Amino acid sequence: MATKARRTDALSREVIVEAATQILDTDGEDALTLRALTVRLNTGYGALYHHVENKSDLLAAAAEDVIARAVAGAATDSEPRELLRTVALSLFDAITAHPWAGAQLAREPWRSALLDIYESIGAHLEALGVPEPALFDSAGALVNYILGVAGQNAATARAGAHRTASLAAVAAQWERLDPARYPRLHKAAAQLPEHDDREQFLAGVDLFLAGVEAVHRRGASDRSS
Repeated sequence: MATKARRTDALSREVIVEAATQILDTDGEDALTLRALTVRLNTGYGALYHHVENKSDLLAAAAEDVIARAVAGAATDSEPRELLRTVALSLFDAITAHPWAGAQLAREPWRSALLDIYESIGAHLEALGVPEPALFDSAGALVNYILGVAGQNAATARAGAHRTASLAAVAAQWERLDPARYPRLHKAAAQLPEHDDREQFLAGVDLFLAGVEAVHRRGASDRSS
């Protein structure tokens, strides 16, 4: 039986990370092994170990690449508020497209991927006028909202048609609730099946930013009086 010739060109960390990302996106974390990479890249273990230490290092590198591209791709000349919305939505889309990346951020929060997110959000909040003493709480709250909602959405994003059926089933349950006890859920049942996750996510970002701006306008007014 003919065997496939071993590749002779030099591997780079970028090529390895790209191949790992393809495996992660297609088959999930369990499928990502160094053995799977040697097959996909037609190389040996030694060539891989020259660039990555182990699977944990590979996962971190892949997540860092996804997040770096999401943050960099959101850089524009817009106003700080619009920049924050753009960064938030870019991260939401990236984690939805790469659910394993969100899980990796939670698993190893000291890695540069999460640090880059926090730094980007903090810089745009600072440009928006958030004073330094409030940056820690404001950036932390917004980052937690972005990653929490994006992670939750990513967990169900690949359900496809099953998501529609699931939401319809939940909406039907809400419609049967006692409207005297659950008036708001009873009304929300009509919106649940067809709501747009990205639009709802951005609505949350807008509410957060409106709150930040209102709080710090009031604080500035109090300090000047």
